[in-house]
Amino acid sequence: MRLVGVSRHPDQQEIQSYRPGGFTISGRRFRGSVAVFEDRVEAWEVADPAALEVRHLLRFREVEPPVDLLLLGLGVGFAVPAPAVLRALAEWRLPFELMSTAAACRTFNLLLSEGRRVAAALIALPEGGADR
Repeated sequence: MRLVGVSRHPDQQEIQSYRPGGFTISGRRFRGSVAVFEDRVEAWEVADPAALEVRHLLRFREVEPPVDLLLLGLGVGFAVPAPAVLRALAEWRLPFELMSTAAACRTFNLLLSEGRRVAAALIALPEGGADR
């Protein structure tokens, strides 16, 4: 799905579209899941919400300055990570929201346009579906 742009700073990332198997962010196409920060995008090795482990989230804990909110886009629908993952996020005092990948893409752009320090962990949609 193509997302309507909101006003942003030129150095900030903008999720422009998501599709089965990847994303277009600030004019660049990414295959697979991604970790999106205000100033950069990194490959993220999680392809299934059931496979999400604490080690996959360490990069979000270590970012400086800390983020106000981590958006966890967990695929097509809503999913709840393992209790150990939720416990670690609480212990780190890292505010987070669980949502579908589509909702996380839209929310990331909106919060960034409002000046919030936001990051997103986005699981790519399964291949074989329609572009969005």
